[in-house]
Amino acid sequence: MDWLTLVLLIAGFVLLVWGAELLIRGASRLAAGLGISPLVIGLTVVSYGTSAPELFISTFSAWSGAADLAFGNIVGSNIFNILFILGLCALIAALDVDARLIRVDVPIMIGATAAAWVFAADGVVDRAEGLVLAAGVIGYTAYCIRASRNEPPEVQEEYAREYGRKAHTRRQIAAQIILCAVGLILLVIGSHILVKSCVTIARWLGVSEVVIGLTIVAAGTSLPEVATSVVAALKKERDIAVGNLVGSNIFNILSVLGFSALVAPAGITAPPQSLAFDVPVMMAVAIVCLPIFFTGHRISRWEGALFLGYYVFYIFEQIVLGAQWPNAQRIVVSIAWFVFPLTLITLGVTAYRAFIAPRPAPPA
Repeated sequence: MDWLTLVLLIAGFVLLVWGAELLIRGASRLAAGLGISPLVIGLTVVSYGTSAPELFISTFSAWSGAADLAFGNIVGSNIFNILFILGLCALIAALDVDARLIRVDVPIMIGATAAAWVFAADGVVDRAEGLVLAAGVIGYTAYCIRASRNEPPEVQEEYAREYGRKAHTRRQIAAQIILCAVGLILLVIGSHILVKSCVTIARWLGVSEVVIGLTIVAAGTSLPEVATSVVAALKKERDIAVGNLVGSNIFNILSVLGFSALVAPAGITAPPQSLAFDVPVMMAVAIVCLPIFFTGHRISRWEGALFLGYYVFYIFEQIVLGAQWPNAQRIVVSIAWFVFPLTLITLGVTAYRAFIAPRPAPPA
């Protein structure tokens, strides 16, 4: 590996983030100008737009025969979104969780993750299963459009502030279409450069493509989610910070995995090591959102720190197993015996405080 590969890797990331930002900006204003509900824009355009890098990376990887990289990117991005980005946002400021996310979107995220696990259990997500997942994202989008009919005025004002100027005239609409097209072109170019660079680096390091996808590529393609959610948290638009991540995870499973499986000649392969550890971690991360979100409709700073700690453990596991250290499996299992009981105790304390512990009397 030479310096040119590293330069191309960075250039690929820059093009991906730049392309996603242009696509989100153009699509948001275009949708608003065409009269599409602001709620639908937030739940679909923003979440789907920030997941565009994952879509292009995974689809291109699957098409070019690097299906392991595609699968690793999807699983790693979902883990990164919740443990790292959500943990970071909660550490910046405690996050309020909208009731709709708890009732609808988080259960859908859990169901989609479970479906992906079932489909991948035989070692491959074939085209028929990809079609089922792709149909799921169409159904979810249709549901969002239907739910937007009951959108309160304050939500419309919130999204109007978020998106700013809207496209109304034909010239403005044409300008936003061009902006979307430029964003898509940058995403395609960035995806091509990034995949080639990552495959070169994986071969040079002697690790599998799936490990690169789970770590470097997953973090890089999630940069739009990082920017969107952190900025939303700093601006105290905390429901957007959480909703963007949940929506992105749903899109990653249903659309990214679905369409990647459709274009891959032999489907998306799920390596045994991912099925044994990474996919269960992705499932656990999705499930743990429900009790934490439900208890108090709030993610506190200490819960954010807990999520970040879990991500550090996950990355450590990838490094240890990927580098094939002596007794690597024993080291990971030993740490897991400490981490998982700690998780159960933490959830138990959280539930006790929410449902059992006496609440202070309201002020007179």
